[in-house]
Amino acid sequence: MNAVDIRSHKTQLVLTALSASLATVGLISAYNTYRKRKVRRALDEDVRRSIAALDELGKVNEIPRPGGLYRPPSPQSYQEIELNGDEGYDEELIREQLARNYAFFGDEGMAKVRAGKVVIVGCGGVGSWAAIMLARSGVSHIRLVDFDYVTLSSLNRHATATLADVGMPKVKCIERTLKQICKWVRVEACVDIWRKEEGGLLLDDADWVIDAIDNITTKVDLLKYCYDHKIKVFSSMGAGAKSDPTRIQISDISYTVYDPLARSVRRRLRAVGISTGIPVVYSTEVPGEVKLLPLPDEEFQKGNIKELNVFDDFRVRILPVIGPLPSLFGLHIATYIICDLAGKPVANPLPIKNRRKLYERLLRDLQTRESRMLGEVINKLPIDEDDVCLIFEDIYLGRSVIPPHSVPTRPVLVRWDVNLPLTPDNVVVMEATDADKHLDKCAATRLTSGAGGKTFEGSDVEEIWGEETVGYVRRKAEEIIRVREVFF
Repeated sequence: MNAVDIRSHKTQLVLTALSASLATVGLISAYNTYRKRKVRRALDEDVRRSIAALDELGKVNEIPRPGGLYRPPSPQSYQEIELNGDEGYDEELIREQLARNYAFFGDEGMAKVRAGKVVIVGCGGVGSWAAIMLARSGVSHIRLVDFDYVTLSSLNRHATATLADVGMPKVKCIERTLKQICKWVRVEACVDIWRKEEGGLLLDDADWVIDAIDNITTKVDLLKYCYDHKIKVFSSMGAGAKSDPTRIQISDISYTVYDPLARSVRRRLRAVGISTGIPVVYSTEVPGEVKLLPLPDEEFQKGNIKELNVFDDFRVRILPVIGPLPSLFGLHIATYIICDLAGKPVANPLPIKNRRKLYERLLRDLQTRESRMLGEVINKLPIDEDDVCLIFEDIYLGRSVIPPHSVPTRPVLVRWDVNLPLTPDNVVVMEATDADKHLDKCAATRLTSGAGGKTFEGSDVEEIWGEETVGYVRRKAEEIIRVREVFF
């Protein structure tokens, strides 16, 4: 056999080996594809059966009653469908569904996420969205706690509710959807309300508790219980009457700036010895010009309005809300908790911390000016950083009251009418040099000092700054009064 024949024979052997290898790879690939399709077909059939069963269940909810509301179906009807757990669900499919999460957190991080247990107390616009993203991200044990039922007005913000779900408990509605998305997730749907007397009955073994409660008394009780028992808890503040998604923040409760609900919660927690250590999502936006939703005349005819609540202290009238804001609150919460469970916590989530320093400086400067004007040391002013944020950011937009309302080089706050008490509606923003001029002329001479406070004689504000400026300040003062009347 010559050299040419040898090379030709070797070439044939190589080609044969390559062909065999390719054929083997093709067979393996075809088998894997077949296996996956078979599993998926079985899953599809199972999902269709579940949907068909749920459709039948949905018919129960279509029970109208006078007034356009719906009578909730019997709780026993929800027991007809078993939604919890599927130990035989294919691990390969789980990892495929969570592939992007595995790519982000890695195997070790995702093992922690999947082993996590989260309890969500309050399953409305915020809690429902948090639940959806926790399950989609791999959290395999979720307990839902809420006493309320889906209403027609829930449909503008609830993550899972449909028209057919009106009258269904919110927790059952979420439970169904979670099982449709993630077959392996274990969901405990508790049509119940958390009570401080029962403590940890609904919070046992939780890695995280999400507080998405509307009622402030129950909210503070839950936060205190979790804090005292060293249970990680994340709290949602007020999303009602707000529309600016760029003002949503995550921070410690002690750093919250101008959120009426956060302010009330913070003060109540301080009264029971808790000043920090609770992460929250909130908005620095001042609530819009809205009113509580009115009650129909027939509700008043039923008796005392305070007695119309399902539970004591829960609101009969609610603030208007647009759907995207509570959903964004819920997504913020889910993101924070998922990262924490995975061992990659969100680091220092305080994007407005430098603004806080500005508010503190403005407050200190105002305190110094008040002490100088009154001729005595002022230890504490009747306004705080929240009021400063409201005045500076949202009312005067960081601009001086003096036309042309430019941004001051060194902004300060100053009392407008020196003979009226120091209240948020009697404080304005000025350039430092203008503030000095204002006090020098308006508080030129002290007249009296008594139980009613100090009075001064000096130039009139209109004489100093003009009619246009006086009218501008009056309108801004009315705006501050309106905001505080509605939300405090």
